[in-house]
Amino acid sequence: MAAVYPLLPMIAADLQLNYAAAGSIRTAMVASASMLQLPVAYLAEWIPEIALLGAGMWWMSLGFLAIAAAGGFWSLLAIITAAGVGGNAQHPLGSAIVSKAYESAGRSRAISTLNFAGDLGKMILPAIGGMIAVVFGWRGAMLALGAIGIAASIGYSISVRGTFGSIRSAKWGGEKVSGWGVEKPFSFALLCAIGIIDNGTRVGVLTFLPFLLMDKGLDAARTSLLLTLIFTCGAAGKLGCGFLADRFGNVGVIVITEAVTALATLAVLPVDPVLLIPVLVAFGFVLNGTSSVLYTSVAEMVHVDRRARTYGLFYTLSLGAGALAPLPYGFLSDAVGIQAAFVAIAVVTLTTIPMALLMRRG
Repeated sequence: MAAVYPLLPMIAADLQLNYAAAGSIRTAMVASASMLQLPVAYLAEWIPEIALLGAGMWWMSLGFLAIAAAGGFWSLLAIITAAGVGGNAQHPLGSAIVSKAYESAGRSRAISTLNFAGDLGKMILPAIGGMIAVVFGWRGAMLALGAIGIAASIGYSISVRGTFGSIRSAKWGGEKVSGWGVEKPFSFALLCAIGIIDNGTRVGVLTFLPFLLMDKGLDAARTSLLLTLIFTCGAAGKLGCGFLADRFGNVGVIVITEAVTALATLAVLPVDPVLLIPVLVAFGFVLNGTSSVLYTSVAEMVHVDRRARTYGLFYTLSLGAGALAPLPYGFLSDAVGIQAAFVAIAVVTLTTIPMALLMRRG
């Protein structure tokens, strides 16, 4: 769905939409692609995860083709909401499948690689869609993106043919479980709280950092370049932190990355624009890198038969926090200033450190 973002101005101009209407399209995209993750995860306990993940890819790709035929705002809103439903399978089912395949070793690296691949797609597909739209318009771009998605779905279906059976881990064997299958409820609750704060911090910072940078005298072009730097380093962080977690343990990496995130949030306030680049390199790496370690930690606390549903719960909570975070931080910025809001974000981020340390006690 990230491929639609750069096309929104063209869509708005063609359909004569105001900013509120364009914003509602984005809201519908985010909500439809994330708010049904838990029901989809429950469904995966009856339908093989691999098959359901492929169905989600097919559904969203067909939705892209349908978006190209939208004749007005309401039809576009309805189609894009329906298309986004397919995106609910990606996060919980993809993480569950990978976690089961790497039960004995290398799970953090595997999940971080999956996380990194998602970021690559968010960088590549919007660029492809934008270039096609320059020549063929936004409808042509949506048709092309839909065709790319269908081709990828066909390739996926062929590659996993014959593997629709359930992947079971060696650790849990044939053991059956009822309920949620959470082995460490207290630690899992703490992990969910950390995920909520971590995603809230990420979205809050990325929402208001451009305003802070412009207050320092940077123009829109340089601000955009610095944000691109953060996103690039963030993709590297998603990959690198998984390797670090396999080497040093999940809790240790969570503590370090959250501490550096808080310190970097404070460091961008006084630092001179000339010195921003090294700060933002570290900032981007840890800001996104923690997520890979959190996703790995979910699998270590939950029975294999219940991972899809617990991933669905975890992603719903963390993504929901990310959707809501700009509101309180925005009100706080209006009330006391954007610099004070960044200090508040840093303080809230620091509360994840004692939570992570308590996770060890189960």
